[in-house]
Amino acid sequence: MSKYLVRARLTVDGLKGLLKEGGTARREVVGRMVQSLGGQLESMYWAFGEEDIYVTVDLPSNASAAALGLVVSAAGGVRTSMVVLLTPEEIDEAVRQKVDYRAPGA
Repeated sequence: MSKYLVRARLTVDGLKGLLKEGGTARREVVGRMVQSLGGQLESMYWAFGEEDIYVTVDLPSNASAAALGLVVSAAGGVRTSMVVLLTPEEIDEAVRQKVDYRAPGA
């Protein structure tokens, strides 16, 4: 499984829905959605700032992550962006790989 950070901005409709249902109900909906994709909800927080909601999830694939983002954004209540999160072990694997690259102008 891969870990993702989903950042969401509420639309006016999303804000109205949140005011009607509350945060706990939305967390339950998100948890069921993630489980339906074969994943697990790790955390969900509301925040002040440019993004309204931060969610961390474990999902089986990038395709699952894309499906989540597409369906949620298409529903119109939020606009999402997603960040793939890497473990220290994945970074270790990355730095062991040999890459043939020349910087511009070098």
